[in-house]
Amino acid sequence: MTHTTDHTTDRPVITGIGITAPNGLGTHAYWQATLDGKSGIGPITRFDAERYPVRLAGEVTGFDDTEHIPSRIAVQTDHWSHLGLTAADMALTDAGIDPTTLPEYEMAVVTASSSGGTEFGQREIEKLWAQGPQYVGVYQSIAWFYAATTGQISIRHGMRGPCGVICTEQAGGLDVTAHARRLLNNGARVVVTGGTDASLCPYGLVAQLSTGHLSTRDDPEHAYLPFDTDACGYIPGEGGAMLIAETPATAHARGARPYGALAGYAATFDPRPRPGEPPLSNLRRAITTALHQAHLTPADIDVVFADALGVPAHDRQEAHAITTVFGPCAVPVTAPKTMTGRLYAGGAALDLATALLAIRDGVIPPTTGVRALAPGCDIDLVRNTPRDGPVRNALILARGHGGFNAACVLTTP
Repeated sequence: MTHTTDHTTDRPVITGIGITAPNGLGTHAYWQATLDGKSGIGPITRFDAERYPVRLAGEVTGFDDTEHIPSRIAVQTDHWSHLGLTAADMALTDAGIDPTTLPEYEMAVVTASSSGGTEFGQREIEKLWAQGPQYVGVYQSIAWFYAATTGQISIRHGMRGPCGVICTEQAGGLDVTAHARRLLNNGARVVVTGGTDASLCPYGLVAQLSTGHLSTRDDPEHAYLPFDTDACGYIPGEGGAMLIAETPATAHARGARPYGALAGYAATFDPRPRPGEPPLSNLRRAITTALHQAHLTPADIDVVFADALGVPAHDRQEAHAITTVFGPCAVPVTAPKTMTGRLYAGGAALDLATALLAIRDGVIPPTTGVRALAPGCDIDLVRNTPRDGPVRNALILARGHGGFNAACVLTTP
């Protein structure tokens, strides 16, 4: 099944970006680090990971939760929500929006969620063990936490319009942006969208290990190598990006300068693999549908931001989808997440933000670490150093664990 969004009004524009990433806190710091090829991947410090098979991660350094988050909110949330709240504040400031000056029911929030606040869950589980089975509040607390970031953003800024959460793992950062377009089409004036994640705690790491896709190498420079002959899985990370979406008319009326416009989007789902048969991927259909909705041809795309799982079979699938649509080595492909790790709910949102910055500056950020492309990965991967544009149209791909695929096309405003 293919799902596309309505296209009944002008393409929404992105007027604000807020980034909390392992290699840079704030949009300027992140973008400069990314163009410089600076990685934020290193040994896990948020807990003692010595006895775990995965000991590397992309951590957001230089972030003091107590400095950014009021104490009354901090006790009800965890690092995941703190990163999201901070990124939302950055995005609103970047867009030049003061929520107190806008009608409260015309401001909406929709964000992606994947882990559901595992650090908060870790604390609650510890209480459960300490206090016994009668401490049943843990279950309600963890279930409620999936909506914590969206709810806290809307409460903090008095946004009483539609609020929602989409849980499609790594694909969620694209799915929520498309849903933001629906909200704008239905009368919202401003939508805060995007996603963050933070699952670097014992409970969160063990849950991630169950996929079998995490890299267990201890060398940060060789632990996450998508499309490489030596690919061995991915490194987890925390953080992400929040974006401010508006209609072109609203943005123009207040003199905002958009980064880019959302031109096309599509989502597909992969069926469960059958025993003895190769897995099927509907990623190609998501790509072609998104291009069709954007009224663009493959030749119009200047760069593809790949999902880049780092698992050989999945990399070949993605490379095959790209080459089937564009041809072998016919379009530049990049995966800057090699410098941050995969951020789950925050990953695709960060790719969207990165693509918007690439459009703004006319430069394609690099994929670091990859030395030799694996057989079957016949793509023009931008490696180690940035490549000059122009970048007018960018395609962003995301695949979520369990079969979710999403493709999004951004264009110059």
